[in-house]
Amino acid sequence: MSTLLLIAAFLTVAIAAAHSWLGERYILIRLLRRTDLPRLFGDDGFTRQTLRFAWHLTSVAWVGLAAVLVLASGFAANISVGSGMLMIVATTFLSSAALAVAFTRGRHLSWVVFLTIAVLCVLAAH
Repeated sequence: MSTLLLIAAFLTVAIAAAHSWLGERYILIRLLRRTDLPRLFGDDGFTRQTLRFAWHLTSVAWVGLAAVLVLASGFAANISVGSGMLMIVATTFLSSAALAVAFTRGRHLSWVVFLTIAVLCVLAAH
């Protein structure tokens, strides 16, 4: 098993948990208290549920990527499949880091974790 990939998987689960918990506590609760949300299908209930669903869906996707990293940590025997898969995951997290830097001007520190995960994946792929 690749220790680098297991560390990357742990960081991925940690950022997913932080995203859901902190987002719910500091962003969603405040956002969902607003009375001026768009009314879809007659009221704003669908909008509220969609916002909450979309927010937490990101965390679910990250946990799925963490599972891929754990699985990939055992693929040392099949370098080409493992390397290709790891480069896809690395590109995903590198893109996430770039977007976090661009949209928040580096203030949202998730980019540090995303970049670390991407680097660990690249290192493990070679």
